[in-house]
Amino acid sequence: MNSNTNQKINQVSEKTLVIGIDIAKRTHYACAVDERGRVLQKSFPFSQTREGFDAFYERLLALRATHEKSEILVGFEPTGHYWMNLAAYLQAHGIPFIMVNPHHVNRSKELDDNLQTKNDQKDALVIARLMRDGRFSYPRILEGVEAELRNGTTLRAKIQEDVNALQNRMIRWLDRFFPEFTQVFKNFGKMAYAALEKTPLPMDIQGKTPDELLFLYRQVDGMKSPQLPKAKQLVEVAQSSIGLTEGLVMARIEIATLLSQYQLMQAQLDELTTQLIELARQMTDYAYLASVPGIGDVTIVELLSEVGSLTQYEHPRQLMKLAGLTLRENSSGQHKGQKRISKRGRRKLRALLFRVMIPLIRQNEAFKQLHDYYTTRTVNPLRKKQSIVVLCGKLLKILHTLCKKKIHFDLRQMMKDLYCLGEAA
Repeated sequence: MNSNTNQKINQVSEKTLVIGIDIAKRTHYACAVDERGRVLQKSFPFSQTREGFDAFYERLLALRATHEKSEILVGFEPTGHYWMNLAAYLQAHGIPFIMVNPHHVNRSKELDDNLQTKNDQKDALVIARLMRDGRFSYPRILEGVEAELRNGTTLRAKIQEDVNALQNRMIRWLDRFFPEFTQVFKNFGKMAYAALEKTPLPMDIQGKTPDELLFLYRQVDGMKSPQLPKAKQLVEVAQSSIGLTEGLVMARIEIATLLSQYQLMQAQLDELTTQLIELARQMTDYAYLASVPGIGDVTIVELLSEVGSLTQYEHPRQLMKLAGLTLRENSSGQHKGQKRISKRGRRKLRALLFRVMIPLIRQNEAFKQLHDYYTTRTVNPLRKKQSIVVLCGKLLKILHTLCKKKIHFDLRQMMKDLYCLGEAA
Protein backbone atom coordinates (compact mmCIF):
# COMPACT_ATOMS: atom_id res chain seq x y z
CA MET A 1 0.00 0.00 0.00
CA ASN A 2 1.52 3.33 -1.02
CA SER A 3 1.88 6.40 1.17
CA ASN A 4 -0.88 8.22 -0.71
CA THR A 5 -3.39 5.52 0.28
CA ASN A 6 -2.15 5.69 3.88
CA GLN A 7 -2.77 9.43 3.89
CA LYS A 8 -6.32 8.86 2.67
CA ILE A 9 -6.97 6.27 5.39
CA ASN A 10 -5.55 8.63 8.02
CA GLN A 11 -7.94 11.32 6.82
CA VAL A 12 -10.82 9.26 8.23
CA SER A 13 -10.39 9.47 12.01
CA GLU A 14 -12.65 8.69 14.92
CA LYS A 15 -13.92 12.25 14.69
CA THR A 16 -15.00 11.89 11.04
CA LEU A 17 -18.57 11.34 9.93
CA VAL A 18 -18.34 9.42 6.64
CA ILE A 19 -21.24 9.92 4.23
CA GLY A 20 -21.59 7.73 1.15
CA ILE A 21 -24.05 8.86 -1.51
CA ASP A 22 -25.50 6.92 -4.43
CA ILE A 23 -26.21 9.51 -7.12
CA ALA A 24 -29.32 9.34 -9.30
CA LYS A 25 -31.20 11.70 -11.59
CA ARG A 26 -33.96 12.73 -9.18
CA THR A 27 -33.44 10.99 -5.81
CA HIS A 28 -30.09 10.34 -4.13
CA TYR A 29 -29.49 7.97 -1.21
CA ALA A 30 -27.02 8.71 1.58
CA CYS A 31 -25.62 6.45 4.31
CA ALA A 32 -23.49 7.44 7.32
CA VAL A 33 -20.76 5.27 8.88
CA ASP A 34 -17.93 5.82 11.35
CA GLU A 35 -14.19 5.27 10.93
CA ARG A 36 -14.61 1.50 11.39
CA GLY A 37 -17.43 1.17 8.87
CA ARG A 38 -20.21 0.77 11.44
CA VAL A 39 -23.54 2.12 10.24
CA LEU A 40 -24.58 5.27 12.08
CA GLN A 41 -27.52 6.06 9.83
CA LYS A 42 -29.16 3.71 7.38
CA SER A 43 -29.57 4.89 3.80
CA PHE A 44 -32.06 7.73 3.47
CA PRO A 45 -33.26 9.56 0.33
CA PHE A 46 -33.10 13.23 -0.61
CA SER A 47 -34.16 14.88 -3.83
CA GLN A 48 -32.18 16.71 -6.50
CA THR A 49 -33.72 20.08 -5.56
CA ARG A 50 -32.82 23.05 -3.41
CA GLU A 51 -35.20 21.82 -0.73
CA GLY A 52 -33.67 18.34 -0.90
CA PHE A 53 -30.12 19.67 -0.62
CA ASP A 54 -31.05 21.91 2.31
CA ALA A 55 -32.73 18.99 4.12
CA PHE A 56 -29.65 16.82 3.48
CA TYR A 57 -27.35 19.53 4.85
CA GLU A 58 -29.45 19.91 8.01
CA ARG A 59 -29.40 16.15 8.50
CA LEU A 60 -25.61 16.10 8.19
CA LEU A 61 -25.30 18.69 10.91
CA ALA A 62 -27.71 16.75 13.13
CA LEU A 63 -25.80 13.48 12.62
CA ARG A 64 -22.51 15.19 13.38
CA ALA A 65 -23.87 16.55 16.65
CA THR A 66 -25.61 13.30 17.65
CA HIS A 67 -22.52 11.15 17.17
CA GLU A 68 -20.11 13.80 18.49
CA LYS A 69 -18.12 14.15 15.30
CA SER A 70 -16.14 17.22 14.37
CA GLU A 71 -15.58 16.52 10.67
CA ILE A 72 -17.76 15.49 7.73
CA LEU A 73 -16.48 13.72 4.64
CA VAL A 74 -18.93 13.16 1.76
CA GLY A 75 -18.22 10.81 -1.13
CA PHE A 76 -20.05 9.54 -4.22
CA GLU A 77 -19.40 7.87 -7.55
CA PRO A 78 -19.54 10.25 -10.53
CA THR A 79 -22.70 8.99 -12.23
CA GLY A 80 -23.09 10.90 -15.49
CA HIS A 81 -23.50 14.61 -14.84
CA TYR A 82 -26.02 14.36 -11.99
CA TRP A 83 -23.38 14.74 -9.27
CA MET A 84 -22.25 18.21 -10.40
CA ASN A 85 -25.10 20.17 -8.80
CA LEU A 86 -24.63 18.46 -5.45
CA ALA A 87 -20.86 18.95 -5.63
CA ALA A 88 -21.31 22.69 -6.22
CA TYR A 89 -23.75 22.88 -3.28
CA LEU A 90 -21.34 21.08 -0.93
CA GLN A 91 -18.45 23.27 -2.05
CA ALA A 92 -20.48 26.40 -1.37
CA HIS A 93 -21.21 25.13 2.16
CA GLY A 94 -17.60 24.23 2.90
CA ILE A 95 -18.13 20.46 3.07
CA PRO A 96 -15.23 18.44 1.58
CA PHE A 97 -16.23 15.75 -0.88
CA ILE A 98 -14.40 12.96 -2.67
CA MET A 99 -15.12 10.48 -5.45
CA VAL A 100 -15.20 6.69 -5.51
CA ASN A 101 -14.46 4.73 -8.67
CA PRO A 102 -17.64 3.07 -10.05
CA HIS A 103 -15.59 -0.05 -10.88
CA HIS A 104 -14.69 -0.38 -7.18
CA VAL A 105 -18.35 -0.06 -6.18
CA ASN A 106 -19.43 -2.78 -8.63
CA ARG A 107 -16.70 -5.16 -7.48
CA SER A 108 -17.24 -4.56 -3.76
CA LYS A 109 -21.02 -4.71 -3.45
CA GLU A 110 -21.07 -8.49 -2.82
CA LEU A 111 -18.70 -8.40 0.16
CA ASP A 112 -21.40 -7.82 2.80
CA ASP A 113 -24.19 -10.20 1.71
CA ASN A 114 -22.52 -12.33 -1.00
CA LEU A 115 -25.36 -11.40 -3.37
CA GLN A 116 -25.34 -9.68 -6.75
CA THR A 117 -28.14 -7.42 -5.56
CA LYS A 118 -27.90 -3.80 -6.63
CA ASN A 119 -30.00 -1.02 -5.19
CA ASP A 120 -29.49 2.57 -4.16
CA GLN A 121 -29.49 1.88 -0.41
CA LYS A 122 -26.87 -0.85 -0.72
CA ASP A 123 -24.62 1.16 -3.02
CA ALA A 124 -24.59 4.11 -0.60
CA LEU A 125 -23.24 1.84 2.16
CA VAL A 126 -20.65 0.29 -0.17
CA ILE A 127 -19.44 3.77 -1.16
CA ALA A 128 -19.15 4.83 2.49
CA ARG A 129 -17.06 1.77 3.40
CA LEU A 130 -14.78 2.24 0.40
CA MET A 131 -14.19 5.78 1.62
CA ARG A 132 -13.24 4.45 5.04
CA ASP A 133 -10.64 2.19 3.40
CA GLY A 134 -9.06 5.11 1.57
CA ARG A 135 -10.27 3.94 -1.84
CA PHE A 136 -11.20 7.32 -3.24
CA SER A 137 -9.80 10.21 -5.23
CA TYR A 138 -9.87 13.94 -4.79
CA PRO A 139 -11.94 15.70 -7.47
CA ARG A 140 -11.06 19.04 -8.91
CA ILE A 141 -13.92 21.35 -9.75
CA LEU A 142 -13.04 23.36 -12.83
CA GLU A 143 -13.37 27.11 -12.59
CA GLY A 144 -12.89 30.14 -14.82
CA VAL A 145 -11.24 29.52 -18.18
CA GLU A 146 -10.86 25.79 -17.55
CA ALA A 147 -14.59 25.39 -16.95
CA GLU A 148 -15.34 27.38 -20.11
CA LEU A 149 -12.96 25.18 -22.12
CA ARG A 150 -14.52 21.97 -20.80
CA ASN A 151 -18.08 23.10 -21.62
CA GLY A 152 -17.09 24.57 -24.97
CA THR A 153 -15.14 21.51 -26.06
CA THR A 154 -18.05 19.25 -25.16
CA LEU A 155 -20.36 21.44 -27.27
CA ARG A 156 -17.83 21.44 -30.12
CA ALA A 157 -17.68 17.64 -30.11
CA LYS A 158 -21.48 17.45 -30.32
CA ILE A 159 -21.62 19.90 -33.23
CA GLN A 160 -18.86 17.97 -35.00
CA GLU A 161 -20.90 14.77 -34.60
CA ASP A 162 -23.89 16.52 -36.15
CA VAL A 163 -21.75 17.78 -39.04
CA ASN A 164 -20.44 14.27 -39.67
CA ALA A 165 -23.99 12.90 -39.55
CA LEU A 166 -25.09 15.46 -42.15
CA GLN A 167 -22.20 14.50 -44.41
CA ASN A 168 -23.23 10.85 -44.15
CA ARG A 169 -26.81 11.77 -45.09
CA MET A 170 -25.53 13.69 -48.12
CA ILE A 171 -23.46 10.67 -49.19
CA ARG A 172 -26.58 8.51 -48.87
CA TRP A 173 -28.45 11.00 -51.04
CA LEU A 174 -25.69 10.89 -53.66
CA ASP A 175 -25.71 7.07 -53.65
CA ARG A 176 -29.32 7.25 -54.79
CA PHE A 177 -29.44 10.19 -57.15
CA PHE A 178 -25.87 10.85 -58.33
CA PRO A 179 -23.55 7.95 -57.35
CA GLU A 180 -20.82 9.03 -59.78
CA PHE A 181 -20.35 12.33 -57.91
CA THR A 182 -17.95 10.72 -55.40
CA GLN A 183 -15.73 9.54 -58.26
CA VAL A 184 -15.00 13.18 -59.05
CA PHE A 185 -14.82 14.50 -55.48
CA LYS A 186 -13.05 12.11 -53.12
CA ASN A 187 -13.29 14.64 -50.30
CA PHE A 188 -16.01 17.21 -49.75
CA GLY A 189 -14.38 20.58 -50.29
CA LYS A 190 -15.75 23.96 -51.31
CA MET A 191 -16.19 23.02 -54.96
CA ALA A 192 -18.08 19.84 -54.07
CA TYR A 193 -20.59 21.79 -51.99
CA ALA A 194 -20.88 24.44 -54.70
CA ALA A 195 -21.67 21.71 -57.22
CA LEU A 196 -24.33 20.22 -54.93
CA GLU A 197 -25.88 23.64 -54.45
CA LYS A 198 -26.01 24.63 -58.13
CA THR A 199 -26.12 21.30 -59.98
CA PRO A 200 -27.17 18.54 -57.54
CA LEU A 201 -28.62 16.17 -60.19
CA PRO A 202 -26.99 14.73 -63.35
CA MET A 203 -29.69 16.36 -65.50
CA ASP A 204 -28.53 19.76 -64.19
CA ILE A 205 -25.10 19.12 -65.71
CA GLN A 206 -26.10 17.41 -68.95
CA GLY A 207 -25.98 19.80 -71.92
CA LYS A 208 -23.63 22.27 -70.14
CA THR A 209 -19.98 22.88 -70.89
CA PRO A 210 -17.28 22.87 -68.19
CA ASP A 211 -16.94 26.65 -68.51
CA GLU A 212 -20.67 27.09 -67.90
CA LEU A 213 -20.37 24.98 -64.72
CA LEU A 214 -17.47 27.11 -63.52
CA PHE A 215 -19.56 30.24 -64.08
CA LEU A 216 -22.35 28.78 -61.92
CA TYR A 217 -20.01 27.67 -59.13
CA ARG A 218 -18.34 31.08 -58.88
CA GLN A 219 -21.70 32.50 -57.80
CA VAL A 220 -21.52 30.51 -54.56
CA ASP A 221 -20.15 32.45 -51.58
CA GLY A 222 -16.54 31.55 -50.84
CA MET A 223 -15.99 29.77 -54.19
CA LYS A 224 -13.50 31.97 -56.07
CA SER A 225 -11.56 29.58 -58.29
CA PRO A 226 -13.29 26.27 -59.07
CA GLN A 227 -11.14 23.68 -60.80
CA LEU A 228 -11.65 23.18 -64.53
CA PRO A 229 -10.52 19.48 -64.51
CA LYS A 230 -13.16 18.68 -61.91
CA ALA A 231 -15.83 20.40 -64.01
CA LYS A 232 -14.79 18.33 -67.06
CA GLN A 233 -15.06 15.12 -65.04
CA LEU A 234 -18.53 16.10 -63.82
CA VAL A 235 -19.68 16.60 -67.41
CA GLU A 236 -18.33 13.18 -68.37
CA VAL A 237 -19.86 11.18 -65.50
CA ALA A 238 -23.22 12.99 -65.73
CA GLN A 239 -23.72 11.67 -69.27
CA SER A 240 -23.82 8.03 -68.08
CA SER A 241 -25.19 8.40 -64.57
CA ILE A 242 -27.30 5.60 -63.10
CA GLY A 243 -28.94 7.89 -60.53
CA LEU A 244 -32.66 7.60 -59.82
CA THR A 245 -34.94 9.66 -62.02
CA GLU A 246 -38.12 9.56 -59.94
CA GLY A 247 -39.04 11.69 -56.94
CA LEU A 248 -36.67 14.44 -58.02
CA VAL A 249 -38.73 17.36 -56.67
CA MET A 250 -38.39 16.12 -53.09
CA ALA A 251 -34.82 15.05 -53.80
CA ARG A 252 -33.91 18.67 -54.61
CA ILE A 253 -35.60 19.87 -51.43
CA GLU A 254 -33.77 17.23 -49.38
CA ILE A 255 -30.27 18.08 -50.62
CA ALA A 256 -30.96 21.82 -50.31
CA THR A 257 -32.08 21.29 -46.70
CA LEU A 258 -29.01 19.20 -45.89
CA LEU A 259 -26.69 21.80 -47.42
CA SER A 260 -28.37 24.61 -45.50
CA GLN A 261 -28.05 22.73 -42.21
CA TYR A 262 -24.44 21.84 -42.96
CA GLN A 263 -23.46 25.44 -43.74
CA LEU A 264 -25.10 26.68 -40.54
CA MET A 265 -23.45 24.05 -38.35
CA GLN A 266 -20.07 24.50 -40.00
CA ALA A 267 -20.25 28.26 -39.39
CA GLN A 268 -21.17 27.60 -35.73
CA LEU A 269 -18.32 25.11 -35.42
CA ASP A 270 -15.78 27.57 -36.88
CA GLU A 271 -16.95 30.39 -34.62
CA LEU A 272 -16.90 28.19 -31.52
CA THR A 273 -13.42 26.90 -32.36
CA THR A 274 -12.13 30.46 -32.69
CA GLN A 275 -13.56 31.38 -29.28
CA LEU A 276 -12.08 28.28 -27.65
CA ILE A 277 -8.63 29.04 -29.06
CA GLU A 278 -8.84 32.57 -27.65
CA LEU A 279 -9.74 31.11 -24.24
CA ALA A 280 -6.85 28.64 -24.39
CA ARG A 281 -4.43 31.46 -25.15
CA GLN A 282 -5.36 33.05 -21.82
CA MET A 283 -3.79 30.11 -19.97
CA THR A 284 -0.06 30.22 -19.24
CA ASP A 285 0.34 26.63 -20.51
CA TYR A 286 -0.64 27.62 -24.05
CA ALA A 287 2.67 29.17 -25.12
CA TYR A 288 4.71 26.16 -23.97
CA LEU A 289 2.36 23.62 -25.55
CA ALA A 290 2.27 25.54 -28.82
CA SER A 291 6.07 25.47 -29.01
CA VAL A 292 5.99 21.74 -29.86
CA PRO A 293 6.04 21.29 -33.67
CA GLY A 294 3.04 19.24 -34.80
CA ILE A 295 0.67 20.30 -32.01
CA GLY A 296 -1.99 22.71 -33.25
CA ASP A 297 -4.44 25.02 -31.53
CA VAL A 298 -7.37 22.58 -31.61
CA THR A 299 -5.23 19.88 -29.98
CA ILE A 300 -4.18 22.30 -27.24
CA VAL A 301 -7.80 23.27 -26.63
CA GLU A 302 -8.89 19.64 -26.30
CA LEU A 303 -5.93 18.76 -24.08
CA LEU A 304 -6.46 21.66 -21.67
CA SER A 305 -10.20 20.95 -21.53
CA GLU A 306 -9.50 17.35 -20.45
CA VAL A 307 -6.71 17.85 -17.90
CA GLY A 308 -6.77 21.56 -17.06
CA SER A 309 -3.44 23.25 -16.40
CA LEU A 310 -0.60 20.72 -16.49
CA THR A 311 1.15 22.59 -13.67
CA GLN A 312 -1.34 21.22 -11.13
CA TYR A 313 0.12 17.71 -11.52
CA GLU A 314 3.15 16.91 -9.40
CA HIS A 315 4.38 14.11 -11.65
CA PRO A 316 3.67 13.10 -15.27
CA ARG A 317 2.66 9.63 -14.03
CA GLN A 318 -0.55 11.27 -12.79
CA LEU A 319 -1.31 12.37 -16.35
CA MET A 320 -0.53 8.91 -17.71
CA LYS A 321 -2.83 7.34 -15.15
CA LEU A 322 -5.52 9.86 -16.02
CA ALA A 323 -5.22 8.83 -19.67
CA GLY A 324 -5.29 5.11 -18.82
CA LEU A 325 -1.76 4.58 -20.20
CA THR A 326 -0.32 2.85 -17.12
CA LEU A 327 0.78 -0.72 -17.79
CA ARG A 328 -0.92 -3.76 -16.28
CA GLU A 329 0.23 -7.36 -16.22
CA ASN A 330 -1.59 -10.61 -15.40
CA SER A 331 0.95 -13.03 -13.96
CA SER A 332 0.62 -16.06 -11.70
CA GLY A 333 3.29 -18.53 -10.58
CA GLN A 334 5.60 -19.26 -13.48
CA HIS A 335 3.23 -17.64 -15.97
CA LYS A 336 4.20 -14.11 -16.90
CA GLY A 337 1.48 -12.28 -18.80
CA GLN A 338 1.95 -9.66 -21.47
CA LYS A 339 1.94 -6.04 -20.40
CA ARG A 340 -0.90 -3.91 -21.71
CA ILE A 341 -2.21 -0.45 -20.95
CA SER A 342 -4.92 -0.36 -18.29
CA LYS A 343 -7.38 1.84 -20.24
CA ARG A 344 -8.67 2.94 -16.82
CA GLY A 345 -8.86 6.64 -17.40
CA ARG A 346 -10.35 9.27 -19.64
CA ARG A 347 -11.14 7.72 -22.98
CA LYS A 348 -11.29 11.11 -24.73
CA LEU A 349 -7.83 12.04 -23.49
CA ARG A 350 -6.38 8.72 -24.62
CA ALA A 351 -8.04 9.05 -28.03
CA LEU A 352 -6.68 12.60 -28.37
CA LEU A 353 -3.13 11.43 -27.68
CA PHE A 354 -3.37 8.63 -30.24
CA ARG A 355 -4.91 10.99 -32.78
CA VAL A 356 -2.20 13.63 -32.42
CA MET A 357 0.69 11.17 -32.36
CA ILE A 358 0.31 10.08 -36.00
CA PRO A 359 0.91 13.57 -37.51
CA LEU A 360 3.47 14.29 -34.78
CA ILE A 361 5.58 11.33 -35.92
CA ARG A 362 5.44 12.73 -39.47
CA GLN A 363 6.07 16.40 -38.70
CA ASN A 364 8.32 16.33 -35.61
CA GLU A 365 11.77 15.00 -36.46
CA ALA A 366 12.54 13.99 -32.87
CA PHE A 367 9.39 11.91 -32.48
CA LYS A 368 9.91 10.42 -35.92
CA GLN A 369 13.41 9.21 -35.03
CA LEU A 370 12.26 8.01 -31.63
CA HIS A 371 9.51 5.99 -33.32
CA ASP A 372 12.06 4.51 -35.73
CA TYR A 373 14.34 3.63 -32.82
CA TYR A 374 11.61 1.84 -30.84
CA THR A 375 10.46 -0.19 -33.85
CA THR A 376 13.90 -1.15 -35.20
CA ARG A 377 16.12 -1.58 -32.13
CA THR A 378 17.83 -4.95 -31.88
CA VAL A 379 16.72 -5.65 -28.29
CA ASN A 380 12.96 -5.87 -27.68
CA PRO A 381 11.75 -4.00 -30.78
CA LEU A 382 8.20 -2.71 -30.51
CA ARG A 383 5.38 -3.03 -32.96
CA LYS A 384 4.19 0.24 -34.45
CA LYS A 385 1.13 0.45 -32.23
CA GLN A 386 3.18 -0.35 -29.14
CA SER A 387 5.62 2.39 -30.11
CA ILE A 388 2.78 4.89 -30.47
CA VAL A 389 1.54 4.00 -26.96
CA VAL A 390 5.02 4.58 -25.54
CA LEU A 391 5.32 7.86 -27.43
CA CYS A 392 1.97 9.05 -26.04
CA GLY A 393 3.41 8.66 -22.55
CA LYS A 394 6.61 10.36 -23.70
CA LEU A 395 4.59 13.29 -25.06
CA LEU A 396 2.79 13.73 -21.73
CA LYS A 397 6.12 13.76 -19.90
CA ILE A 398 7.51 16.40 -22.28
CA LEU A 399 4.41 18.63 -22.10
CA HIS A 400 4.36 18.37 -18.30
CA THR A 401 8.04 19.35 -18.11
CA LEU A 402 7.56 22.32 -20.45
CA CYS A 403 4.64 23.72 -18.45
CA LYS A 404 6.11 22.93 -15.04
CA LYS A 405 9.50 24.48 -15.77
CA LYS A 406 8.03 27.21 -18.01
CA ILE A 407 10.31 26.47 -20.96
CA HIS A 408 9.72 26.09 -24.68
CA PHE A 409 10.30 22.91 -26.63
CA ASP A 410 13.90 22.49 -27.76
CA LEU A 411 14.23 20.13 -30.71
CA ARG A 412 18.03 20.08 -30.48
CA GLN A 413 17.94 19.03 -26.83
CA MET A 414 15.51 16.20 -27.57
CA MET A 415 17.62 15.07 -30.52
CA LYS A 416 20.66 15.12 -28.24
CA ASP A 417 18.84 12.93 -25.70
CA LEU A 418 17.80 10.61 -28.52
CA TYR A 419 21.41 10.35 -29.70
CA CYS A 420 22.51 9.41 -26.18
CA LEU A 421 19.74 6.82 -26.06
CA GLY A 422 20.98 5.28 -29.31
CA GLU A 423 24.57 5.26 -28.06
CA ALA A 424 23.52 3.49 -24.87
CA ALA A 425 21.68 0.83 -26.87
